[in-house]
Amino acid sequence: MIESIERILATECGLVKDKPIIVGVSGGPDSLCLMEILRQAEFPIIVAYFDHQLRPDSSLDARMVERTATRLMLRCVVDGANVQLHAEQNKLSIEEAARSLRYNFLFKLADKYKAQAVAVGHTADDQVETILMHFLRGSGMNGLKGMPYRSFIKSFHAEIPIVRPLLDVWREETVIYCAVNGLRPHYDSSNDSLNFQRNRIRHLLIPTLETYNPKFREVIMRMSHSLKNDYAFLLENVEKVWKDVVLEISDTFISFDLIRLKNASSGLRRNLIRHAMLLLNSDTDVTFSALERAAEAIDSPSASTRINLKGDLHLLREDNVIYVAFANADLPFDSLPQMPSNKPIYVTVPEEVDLSDGWKFSAEFWRLPALAKEQAEDNADLFQVWLNAEGLPTQLELRSRRAGDQFRPLGMNGHSQKISDFFVNEKIPQRMRERYPLLCAGDEIIWVPGFRPAHQHRLTDETKKVVYFSLVKPEKKMSL
Repeated sequence: MIESIERILATECGLVKDKPIIVGVSGGPDSLCLMEILRQAEFPIIVAYFDHQLRPDSSLDARMVERTATRLMLRCVVDGANVQLHAEQNKLSIEEAARSLRYNFLFKLADKYKAQAVAVGHTADDQVETILMHFLRGSGMNGLKGMPYRSFIKSFHAEIPIVRPLLDVWREETVIYCAVNGLRPHYDSSNDSLNFQRNRIRHLLIPTLETYNPKFREVIMRMSHSLKNDYAFLLENVEKVWKDVVLEISDTFISFDLIRLKNASSGLRRNLIRHAMLLLNSDTDVTFSALERAAEAIDSPSASTRINLKGDLHLLREDNVIYVAFANADLPFDSLPQMPSNKPIYVTVPEEVDLSDGWKFSAEFWRLPALAKEQAEDNADLFQVWLNAEGLPTQLELRSRRAGDQFRPLGMNGHSQKISDFFVNEKIPQRMRERYPLLCAGDEIIWVPGFRPAHQHRLTDETKKVVYFSLVKPEKKMSL
């Protein structure tokens, strides 16, 4: 087995022999087999055991793992927690709570010892069970291709990978390997409990399916390998258009240009959203229903939408930007201009001032009124405007909204409305309203940048003096 697995350890798992590896060892045949393979292959390993405290005799497993590690002259770290209590307090299933606490323990150890990876003993049987669990949840190709040899679970650690060297090894083989190498696995009676979905799949569903095809498990593994290749091909095509539709990437959100996203085919669009979800959290089980909700939000006539995708991941639509983001992500404000603070900025024409996130406001006089009127009529950029300067004071004010603000927008024949209603009607995202810049002459709002000027300051054939205002949007830079 060591000879056949050396390539997987080096090429698939990316392991080297000069940095430690944290090996999660439960005392069962799978994890003991992994531990011994890595030891015999001369990888520096640290044995880690986590006691879930779900059985009265669980401490016996810890002592057995400690004795085995001591006999083999391996460092061993033991810890544990009350999984049942953690599940109740956090409204999690026992399986979710156990996994969360166990992985937190393993990755904290990896940090402490500057490990290159956390290694776990998932076998081909675990792969088959995982694929069936994904199938029952309605997962797409990413779920049906199964677990990879090496991946990053950002919710636990963004820089240390988890590796699964035994994914092509059947559970029966690990039992034989342990026997040949003098290891005595401890049997965990909780593996027989039908209270857990994985156990029901293992003990009930798979044996039933094997009555239809005795080689059902091998068939699932072949499908997994095939889908891995298909998924790699699909990913290549997704990455070809990725840079054209993505505006920004951070650890907590990925933003898309809505227009370009809509121009992609529906299948490609779904896979772009899927790819974003997996980049943010590679452990996410992206389901068909999550992608359906995303597709509906993207095609929605509403300019502002927020939906839950899966777990802590959300899709947020703001004007022509789509965000796939964690719920607590600090989303950028640079898609629309914002005041640097609640303090007003006084402007004297001509002048240029800086706003937040690289936005620049400029004001200048326009010498040719007729040309200005022609430009204004053909203007498609709502972040520039030509206004009648007659009657305007020499000093103007850029400020955010105030209680009671009224605005007489162009096109309403001089009728006024509350600025708060104007913001709602124009679908300015709620989080951007408090510091949205308004150009004012005294108490009068003369321009809402990106939308409309005030009716009474529009250009007419009699206009003799023109002032030109503009806001320049910063260029988007993708951070990888």
